[in-house]
Amino acid sequence: MLQVSSLTYRIAGRLLIDNASVTIPSGAKTGLVGRNGVGKSTLFKLLCGELSVESGSVHMPQKARIGQVAQEAPGTQDSLLAVVLAADTERTDLLAEAETAQDAHRISEIHTRLADIESHSAEARASAILSGLGFSHDEQQQPCANFSGGWRMRVALAALLFSKPDLMLLDEPTNYLDLEGTMWLENFIARYPYQVLLISHDRDLLNNAVDSIVHMDGGKLTFYRGGYDSFDRQRRETIILQKKAAEKQDKARKHIQSFVDRFRAKASKAKQAQSRIKMLEKMQPISVLDEGSGLELHIPQPEAKLSPPIIKLEQASVGYDDKTILSNLTLNIDHDDRIALLGANGNGKSTFAKLIAGRLGLMSGEMAKATKLSTAFFAQHQLDDLMPESNPIEHVRPLMPGAMESKIRARVDRFGLPTDRMMTPAKDLSGGEKARLLLGLATFHGPNLVILDEPTNHLDIDSREALVHAINDYDGAVILISHDRHLVEACADRLWLVADGGVKDFDGDMAAYRKLILKGDSSSKSKSVVEEDSEKANAQARRKEAAERRAKTAPLKKNIEAAEKEISKYQKYIKKLDALLADPRIYTEAPDKAKQHAIRRAAYVKVLGETEEKWLGMSAELEELSAG
Repeated sequence: MLQVSSLTYRIAGRLLIDNASVTIPSGAKTGLVGRNGVGKSTLFKLLCGELSVESGSVHMPQKARIGQVAQEAPGTQDSLLAVVLAADTERTDLLAEAETAQDAHRISEIHTRLADIESHSAEARASAILSGLGFSHDEQQQPCANFSGGWRMRVALAALLFSKPDLMLLDEPTNYLDLEGTMWLENFIARYPYQVLLISHDRDLLNNAVDSIVHMDGGKLTFYRGGYDSFDRQRRETIILQKKAAEKQDKARKHIQSFVDRFRAKASKAKQAQSRIKMLEKMQPISVLDEGSGLELHIPQPEAKLSPPIIKLEQASVGYDDKTILSNLTLNIDHDDRIALLGANGNGKSTFAKLIAGRLGLMSGEMAKATKLSTAFFAQHQLDDLMPESNPIEHVRPLMPGAMESKIRARVDRFGLPTDRMMTPAKDLSGGEKARLLLGLATFHGPNLVILDEPTNHLDIDSREALVHAINDYDGAVILISHDRHLVEACADRLWLVADGGVKDFDGDMAAYRKLILKGDSSSKSKSVVEEDSEKANAQARRKEAAERRAKTAPLKKNIEAAEKEISKYQKYIKKLDALLADPRIYTEAPDKAKQHAIRRAAYVKVLGETEEKWLGMSAELEELSAG
């Protein structure tokens, strides 16, 4: 059991954790959720003893081993397999002692303990973990120094998983993983025999790998049973109940206050008034949980609809220098395609994305693109391309020459950046804020095709959900590379598998792909054929429904935009006439003109009202279709 009691902690005078308490049962797999910046990683450091608590306490079973991913990825000449095996320090120490032990009794104890901890199967278990995280058998024998930082972090994660701590702390473990590694990790955590506390913004991971959620908000910790969707439902229900209770209390307060105001001065009612004043003082205000960020993201619509296909590949090959990565590509991309690229890291997903974006040329074959095709490309490494000393306003201003400051700010607001962050230098923005700024800049001019390469890194759950809505509201084509399965399932209509040097349609859904990834993992829990068929049918139905919804909403959104332009036009006319009619001289110097202006104004007001009514009706219809 992990017990946090009355925990308080401040950073630079800011109260981050405020008298928080929570109890997590032994053996629980728990997701720690909350917005970026609420203190989740700080709580991990307090649990590990890396930070000292200001007040309160943290209690866990004596001698419990706590493990978390090493801060620095190994970069030695030791092989990946050796690094992972060394993470089991007890086994390493026993093997070393066995080499020098002389006492027969001690030698017997050593080998008995080695058998108890299944030392004989250690290499196979370590290899299986590395394989699940994307390392081939040959790569496992190579030195860590041969790999980049992201791949080394996978080795650090593998070492933690192999060490089997009693309490495993995982802070955004999927940041360095692809979709395949994320699926494998999800399965591993679900079967892990000991306690896990996991910080993640991956909705599927939090639904499938954990059995409880701890929500961190306002310095407090609240425990919920079930996965993320269950927590989200319970929390929304709590908010509704709290709102009703707060409204009821507010009415009672107003009623009591009204009595006090009316009778306080009357001697006959003075005692009763004083009694009600005390009642008011005793009524503690009911706090209502924060409903969420209300964050919205927008991808500007394409200016023109292009005839399909917008891109056509014939026997195309692409690669770097003289090395071919992908070959024999014969594919079409239409103007409204939603394509998710599947396949392990290193198979060529990003290479294919760069080819489509025009950042890599063909080695052979043909690629035809529609005339006037515009493409936006978003990749995490581009965050470094932001001007560190410039704020979001300064990034956008060159793209809107001559525009008023209010219009520039309005555009930045559509990036999902609040007013109080618009003047913050890019170097001081959070990872999520940088990602939203970069996405807004990349899609600024309304492209026909948006390519998103791992867009959810650094985004919290609210931002990821906003991205889902932005993609589904966008009418152009989308190519998506992501380890977030929820994003893929919510947005993609087509799945393309990048493997074996090619790209081809994947005949199945994400449930089928998960089964393919976990195939051969003998300890994974298999599902019945009926369940698999049901999942497949449901996923196909969801994709079909999303495509139909976009088809229905596209003309409606265009009509709404046209109505908004009309409303803006009539408002300008009325404002101009109001300025003319506000001048008293017109009534004496040109009364006929004043009359004409008044008549025209009345006509515009009438048309404006009718247009606004149409706009409201269409907006309600669009909201209903989007919700459905």
